Amino acid sequence: MALNAPIGLSGEDRQKCSFTMPAKATNLNKHGAAIQLNRELLVGSTVVVRNKSGTQVSARVVAQLAALQGVNTYAIEFAEQDDRVKTFWGITFPSVESRGAPAQAAEQSGIVRRRRGIISL
Repeated sequence: MALNAPIGLSGEDRQKCSFTMPAKATNLNKHGAAIQLNRELLVGSTVVVRNKSGTQVSARVVAQLAALQGVNTYAIEFAEQDDRVKTFWGITFPSVESRGAPAQAAEQSGIVRRRRGIISL
């Protein structure tokens, strides 16, 4: 099931210009999301993501996934691992342990692939 949410996004774009703007988060997961916006971001930079209830968390831009008709899509992962992140999307994601060994292996593979810049969200 694809999960999407409107977000606010702040940071610096590729040209080092500060911005604060609305964006769309897709493929929500407990580690982050894919974000869509009409700015170019630098992979490796940090942005602040704000959800609909006003909670803000820092996230790293880990990959550019697409750039179509002026809309750029990036993979982000939360930079923090505190309670704000665990409840950021307002969704309870199942724990890896509760999903069995195949799911644990898939989860670990996804984490390793994201860190290597091979993203398939």
